[in-house]
Amino acid sequence: MMRRRERLMATLRGETVDRPPVSFYEINGLDQNPSNDDPFNIYSHPSWLPLIDLTRDHTDRIVMRGVAFASIEPEPIEQISTVESVIQDGRLFTTRRIRVGSRVLTERTRRDPDVNTVWTIEHLLKGTEDLRLFLDIPSSPRKGEIDTGPVLQAETDLGDSGIVMLDTADPLCQAASLFDMAEYTIVALTEQALFHRLLERFASNLMIKTEAVAKALPGRLWRIFGPEYASPPYLPPTLFREYVCRYVTPMIKTIHRYGGYARIHSHGNLKAILDDIVAMDADALDPIEPPPQGDVELGYVREKYGKSMVLFGNLEANDIENLPRNLFEGKVRRAVEEGMSGEGRGFVLMPSACPYGRILPTLALRNYEKMIEIIEGRRF
Repeated sequence: MMRRRERLMATLRGETVDRPPVSFYEINGLDQNPSNDDPFNIYSHPSWLPLIDLTRDHTDRIVMRGVAFASIEPEPIEQISTVESVIQDGRLFTTRRIRVGSRVLTERTRRDPDVNTVWTIEHLLKGTEDLRLFLDIPSSPRKGEIDTGPVLQAETDLGDSGIVMLDTADPLCQAASLFDMAEYTIVALTEQALFHRLLERFASNLMIKTEAVAKALPGRLWRIFGPEYASPPYLPPTLFREYVCRYVTPMIKTIHRYGGYARIHSHGNLKAILDDIVAMDADALDPIEPPPQGDVELGYVREKYGKSMVLFGNLEANDIENLPRNLFEGKVRRAVEEGMSGEGRGFVLMPSACPYGRILPTLALRNYEKMIEIIEGRRF
């Protein structure tokens, strides 16, 4: 039987493996700390402990890590920004303000103690006037030595049980998240030249960082998130090519130059943009959500594009929490069958996300166990 790290790396290379890897995505058994008494740590609830143990002992672990510069000169925008955090009624509110002349751009987020996510309740840019103001703020290239410590430590902690995946936004993610979704789509559709200026601002620094990280940490798997912002129905495929392919393809080429593997993360509809994702020379794709969350079956993607990319998916997180175990078993078996059908580079069984409430439902735990039962041929 192959070791878990060996199985994952062989899958990325398109080599034969003893069984398809299985990943619980964000749940990796390393970052979930039940003993951390931070009030915002949902994993301190005892309902999570069996799943954390299951993940640590039985999944092919993929631990996501962002990478930072060890030291770097602050960007000009940081010198005119302030950040304030307060706790009100148990919730954490964070406000970021950027003063530009007589104007102040404001962004506010909220985090609840029983939900493992951060909600943006006020976006920084409210329209094209704010965007032009933002673009007038000076920007300087960000260079420095990469801090490899967190990645190397995680790899040491994992040993043979898994791999670290380097995690990065693309320029579109950084740009689109400055607006609420409705305003973003209007600006991206009607102010294309202006929006490209914003993308180019982020792309210049992202390319410098991608080069530095890929060189310092060669041969790793990467996840590039953000392309879904330009997928249908939000934007047409022509703008996917403009806003994603133009900027992500150079990132992928850089990752490849240092022996790495690039995985594109894109929720929702895929059918109209699959050719474009393959044209960027992506090595892998996730989470390939089944209808109705997505618009294409895993079997179709495997048949048409499986020789080009490793496919990660295609279980829906909502099904883990809500489907009776026998029905969920059918979904798992179908995903494995379609993901491994015909000829293909590889398949990793994986949900689209994970539960984010403080109390993990018993049904969810049983469905996670069912994934392992089917992959390993054992019972819990």
